[in-house]
Amino acid sequence: MKKNSNSSMKKEQRAKRAKSQRPVQRETKEVLAELVEKLRGKLDAKGTSASLGEAHPRAELRPNLDRLTVGVDLGDQWSQYCILGLEGETLSEGQLRTTPPDVAEFFEALTPARVVIEVGTHSAWMQEIIAGRGHEVLVANPRLMEGSKRRKRKNDRIDANKLARLGRVDPQSLHPIQHRSREVRQDLVLLRARAALVAARTELINATRGLVKSMGARLPKCSTPSFGEKVKDAIPGEVREALLPLVQLADGLSACIQGYDRRIEELASQKYGHTKLLRQVKGVGPITALAYVLTLENPERFAKSRDVGPYLGLVPKQEDSGESQPQLGISKAGDTMLRQLLVGSAQYILGPFGPDTDLRRYGLRLCERGGKNAKKRAAVAVARKLAVLLHRLWVSGEVYEPLGYAASMTIVQEAAA
Repeated sequence: MKKNSNSSMKKEQRAKRAKSQRPVQRETKEVLAELVEKLRGKLDAKGTSASLGEAHPRAELRPNLDRLTVGVDLGDQWSQYCILGLEGETLSEGQLRTTPPDVAEFFEALTPARVVIEVGTHSAWMQEIIAGRGHEVLVANPRLMEGSKRRKRKNDRIDANKLARLGRVDPQSLHPIQHRSREVRQDLVLLRARAALVAARTELINATRGLVKSMGARLPKCSTPSFGEKVKDAIPGEVREALLPLVQLADGLSACIQGYDRRIEELASQKYGHTKLLRQVKGVGPITALAYVLTLENPERFAKSRDVGPYLGLVPKQEDSGESQPQLGISKAGDTMLRQLLVGSAQYILGPFGPDTDLRRYGLRLCERGGKNAKKRAAVAVARKLAVLLHRLWVSGEVYEPLGYAASMTIVQEAAA
């Protein structure tokens, strides 16, 4: 009976939660009155700013009807462009080489225009060159734009034309992004190079263990840095000559990774001293802290700390339709490397060596619910809370209290008693 009562209570809670998420039904007159009031306020503000001669704060997101509009579909070697006139007519289409000199020469000859490109490998340096020639540059985010699944015709020329037309009449539908500064991108290269070496070392170790298993043997368990020393003598003699180079390569990569770790430690302490605020959390090391600071770059870009979770793709996707509200996985938007680092820190917090903190207690409560992949879901949830906590520490400069919330609740309960 107790089990049935608990299940019925859970069903009622889910029903209440779903009901609270539905839009509230309002009368048409009330909605129209509110809309008219908003329009009146916007018109008054527009008239005031016009009388004072102020520029619109988001003028870059207005339709571009008094300048040329250029859409560029970036390619690795050649990029397709489309130039639209003041009336939306196609003035020119063609290709240009995706190299800094050719891009600079092409846009040097154009009058100031709005240029629309998609985010990609070449979009960062191309934005700097084009903007340096006096053009307005919008970098479109294709993840948030309507995809090409329903389009029966797709090629570079059509894509360039579509970018130009959207940038001319509806720039907000591009969901434009802002690239990080060149200095930050250069520092991020250090972290991404280390991540590439770690992935290569993992692939070599897994391949070595798998090939040994195929011969009926098994290599001893060991840590990754000590892999070469522990398994060198355990490789079967018939495959030793073939697998020993893989072990030596893994050792070489470990030495290179240690060099990267020292450089990252120096960079974090000398140039990005505020990473110490983030490293107050047990489980957040110099690599995770530096990756977090460089990826977000400016903490003030987020109005609330809770906005960091969706930015890093640590919130569930949504495909609600009517009464259907399926439970989906996380969106996986944003930087993949930082998301993996945060999940790794969350797994340490939930692991056997994790200290007793609010984050750990929260994750363990989620694990107790059971169900399929309970531990993985708890790790992602803790990573999301960790991302929010790190942003809060960065902005406020507070001293981290591992059990701050639990301690405050104990004081309140003792006072109430």
